[in-house]
Amino acid sequence: MSKLKIFYSVLSWLIFVSVGVVAVGLIYNLINYESPDEFTKRVPGTDRAEGFVPEDSIDPRSDIKVIKFSEKPSPTPGEWPQFRGPNRDAVSPQSVKLARKWPETGPKVLWEIEVGQGYAGAVVNKGSVYFLDYDRENQRDTARCLSLEKGEDVWQFSYPVKVKRNHGMSRTVSAVSDEYLVSLGPKCHVTCVDAGSGEFKWMIDLVKEYGTTEPPWYAGQCPLIEDGRAIIAPGGSSLMIAVDCNSGEVLWNTPNPNGWKMTHSSIIPIEFKGRRIYLYCASGGIVGVCAEDGNILFEINEWKIRIANVPTPVVVSESEIFLCGGYNAGSAMMELIQEDGRIIPKIKYRLEAGVFGSAQQTPIFYKGNIYGVRPDEQLVCLDIKGKVLWSSSVNHKFGLGAYVIADGLIYVVDDDGVLSMVEARNDKFNLLGQAKVLPGPDAWGPMAIVDGRLIIRDLNKMICLDVRETAD
Repeated sequence: MSKLKIFYSVLSWLIFVSVGVVAVGLIYNLINYESPDEFTKRVPGTDRAEGFVPEDSIDPRSDIKVIKFSEKPSPTPGEWPQFRGPNRDAVSPQSVKLARKWPETGPKVLWEIEVGQGYAGAVVNKGSVYFLDYDRENQRDTARCLSLEKGEDVWQFSYPVKVKRNHGMSRTVSAVSDEYLVSLGPKCHVTCVDAGSGEFKWMIDLVKEYGTTEPPWYAGQCPLIEDGRAIIAPGGSSLMIAVDCNSGEVLWNTPNPNGWKMTHSSIIPIEFKGRRIYLYCASGGIVGVCAEDGNILFEINEWKIRIANVPTPVVVSESEIFLCGGYNAGSAMMELIQEDGRIIPKIKYRLEAGVFGSAQQTPIFYKGNIYGVRPDEQLVCLDIKGKVLWSSSVNHKFGLGAYVIADGLIYVVDDDGVLSMVEARNDKFNLLGQAKVLPGPDAWGPMAIVDGRLIIRDLNKMICLDVRETAD
């Protein structure tokens, strides 16, 4: 027998003996094993570090902070008090003359600040700029009040809430009046503070108190303030609520018989046949709610978005509302008809996504036409019958960026922070100016414009531009 065969034979014998010894030991231990007198049942959470508090048990009201700074509001006139401006239509009512041309570097930057990741746009009232930020380091939703003139903090109000980055964090536009600031945080906390001082008034946790389902990518609904009331659509046990801004008392609750959930769309007030109505695109359709008592006046399930309902309905006339969405939803015109004292909603026409749709931004109705950016990223102008009057062409694309109209001009920013100035006319696309004003990415936050000062943001930065004709 060769030496190699002898070696392998011995090695195999050693392995066999070793395995046998281990097996005998295991059998011995099993035979002689004594069970402990008592087992401790594992309770979820008890194996966490000492002092651990589950996220959903934290009450944000337990650690509210207000920080005040030496800066004061500026005396600048005008207001942009809510999502899409004074009339919730993204059209400035001011008569300030704006520049029709820019230097190569673009409009003058009046101030710029770093902000927490997100898309929450600004509102403006009495020379103060307000927006809901997120302090990632300290894990706190933070309502900030800045001077419109300098962009420096006047006060900050904050409360603890854990938010993980999910296409940004904060994304809602607050609502402000002379007395109150109302915000809706990423995790569905509705908060009201004093607009002048930042002092806390009340908070509603919609998830805990109304069973709200937190939308994908966090809350995107922008609150409404009317007649001293905050109007919110929880989409849980109550479809819509009205809250007294001073006391926090819920004045009325709208029932939710269909179990419709909260979306990213915002409530829009309309006037129809002398009645004030709050219109809302919920998860399962559109509802019209009486502004006086919260009763449902009409609902329709023929318009709903498959994945994320984001754009807000656009009021075209007393009886016509333009609807649009992303994910191949296209758009539609809804008409309200009064019959035997009832309001009947009907879909008047639909448009394919290739004609017009919008995944994120709400289009603008201005002087009889509809302006917006459709899925192929072109800026387009439609008439109210849905006919495309012009498009910006493949050479001018704008992504998911925000836009606003002031003094007959459309300001539209693309994803990468390039701001364009386009004439709001119905006969042709006419680009007047273009400049890189933000580093990007994701310049998606709704714009605000007051007294020729345009406030825009991207994922990490907010800036104020001087777009006045008389700018220095």
